[in-house]
Amino acid sequence: MPNPKPAAAASKPKPPTQAARASRRRDSETGSHSVMDFGEDMFGGGKAQKPDDQLQLTDQELKEEFTRILTANNPHAPQNIVRYSFKDRQYKPIPQVDQLAVHFVMEGNLIHRESDEAKKQLEKKSGDAAREPIDEAAEASEGEAPPKEEGDEDAPAPAASGKKLTNQFNFCERATQTYNNPLRERENQTEPPPRVNFSQTANQWIIFDAYQADFEKNQEKGKEKKGGGAGKGAEEKARKRLTVMDTQADDLAKIEHAVKMLERMVNQNSFDEIAQDFKYWEDPSDEFRDQQGTLLPLWKFGYEKARKLAVTSITWSPKYHDLFAIAYGSYDFMKQTRGLLCFYSLKNPSHPEYVFETDSAVLTAALHPEYPHMLCAGLYDGSVAVYSAVQKKRGPLYQSSARTGKHTDPVWQVCWAKDDLDNNMNFYSTSSDGRVTSWTLIKNDLVSQDVIKLELEGGPVEGPDGIKLENLASGTTFDFHREASHLFLVGTEEGKVFKCSTAYSSQYLQTYDAHHMAVYKVTWNPFHPSIFMTCSADWTVKIWDHNKTEPVFVFDLNSPVGDAAWSPYSSTVFAAVTADGKVHVFDLNINKYEALCEQVVAQKKKAKLTHIDFNPKHPILIVGDDRGHISSLKLSPNLRKLPKEKKGAAQPGPQAQVEKLDKILTMVG
Repeated sequence: MPNPKPAAAASKPKPPTQAARASRRRDSETGSHSVMDFGEDMFGGGKAQKPDDQLQLTDQELKEEFTRILTANNPHAPQNIVRYSFKDRQYKPIPQVDQLAVHFVMEGNLIHRESDEAKKQLEKKSGDAAREPIDEAAEASEGEAPPKEEGDEDAPAPAASGKKLTNQFNFCERATQTYNNPLRERENQTEPPPRVNFSQTANQWIIFDAYQADFEKNQEKGKEKKGGGAGKGAEEKARKRLTVMDTQADDLAKIEHAVKMLERMVNQNSFDEIAQDFKYWEDPSDEFRDQQGTLLPLWKFGYEKARKLAVTSITWSPKYHDLFAIAYGSYDFMKQTRGLLCFYSLKNPSHPEYVFETDSAVLTAALHPEYPHMLCAGLYDGSVAVYSAVQKKRGPLYQSSARTGKHTDPVWQVCWAKDDLDNNMNFYSTSSDGRVTSWTLIKNDLVSQDVIKLELEGGPVEGPDGIKLENLASGTTFDFHREASHLFLVGTEEGKVFKCSTAYSSQYLQTYDAHHMAVYKVTWNPFHPSIFMTCSADWTVKIWDHNKTEPVFVFDLNSPVGDAAWSPYSSTVFAAVTADGKVHVFDLNINKYEALCEQVVAQKKKAKLTHIDFNPKHPILIVGDDRGHISSLKLSPNLRKLPKEKKGAAQPGPQAQVEKLDKILTMVG
């Protein structure tokens, strides 16, 4: 009987068909297998099926590689953050943004074994070990080891001192564990103000009912406060006292504002004729005088505490054309007393707007060109100070001292300069000690640096003991160039004028033998970059070209000249004051030899005029004398003639003023 067929032979798979072998060969070449291919093999189905929306890509597109570049920048960090700049008064974008993203932070509590805290902990542990029971110490001293159990041959022996070994991996046993306070957000939460929508006819009884309801509500609150304890009563009294003080201060400020308005209204009515002359009046007699002019007296300013003081400086506000500052001091060095700084306004000639009292006489002052409330001053004791008209405290914001390098002699002139690279305000000063110093306002202190020392020819002088002493000139006045900010002129008590630069601190660019006596003023022409003017106690006013060593014009005024100033509207007009109480106004375009106006202004015969300055906008000038009096004067039409405008031509600018002065200089040369 034949053997039955084995089961394995019965289940033997059939050999693959030719189509299946071709499919596997194609998959092995492409390196991929699809589900549809397996389905085709398994079920012997027909053709592979693909979704209708499947993306059809070419071989070149399939081989294309896409790379991603990783950078350190945080993609979620904003790039358009702006902050408000209080200095520039505008919003500015922040150039740098924090790109750091913190994902995990863990604070450790490990300490170094050689630190003081670690030594204290080790000493504490050794002390605790010494206080262990005596029997344990005795057993340790006898050296009897506990019996070993089976399988403990390799176990380490306990410490001979009986001290418990600390687990080096259990940080909870350490005494350095401290409680970490949870992070809390600090914020102010306030309740929104109550709002009630109310609409009704506003009759008399409705208004009365509303006031009555509010009155009853306030009474109920008062009863609740009275029912509190004694502590609450004291707190309530203190709060009420502070509230009353704040209310009184607010009421006082309102009263001061109202009083100032009333005062100006009264002054406007009292000086109505002067105000009309200031605005409208023109001297009709100028039509019959071709080369002569007059000065019309306007307001007179004075202060009770400045009666015995001299006007030592005048400076107009660059922003508010009716406001000017006056410095009071004394030129009598044997009778030095206090000083004053006063702000006056043309709107109120009866009393100064702001007053600052100083312990020493003030010899010079200057208002900042961009911040009109900032005033720097030079004092007789050699110190410089900075004041602000908007501060409530009537004292200096900054003041130099011996520690910060103040001058050792009186400061004769100060002048503001441009802000430095760190946007810090700074100014310059000159003194009789022969130094020109730069002062920088940094936080709450003044930082000084000497720009140049005014050394005379011949170098150091040998003293009686053979010691060489510095032969320095006494600086009395200086002025910086309008265009080249590094260039400046310095006048001295010896009659010399030095042209200096802030880039060279050891030598002069040029020296001018200007006068035979002290130089009281040196000033650049506001229009022409090469012309400057000097005045001196030798009775002369001289006009110079800084490229030449000899003066272009010389005017003898028959009296010591205390001050001189260029006009802001013409390059050829300037004015000077003399000790005999006269004001001299010149116009080189009309007369190159004599003044167009020579008028006595001093109130008393013995009074000497000390300073003069033009208003930057209005056709007036102010003069001060050594008795503390200030007078404002209006220029007649002949003293402020401007070139006639041609029809259809543009208005003459600064270049026309330069050409006008160049034409006069060419005629003289």
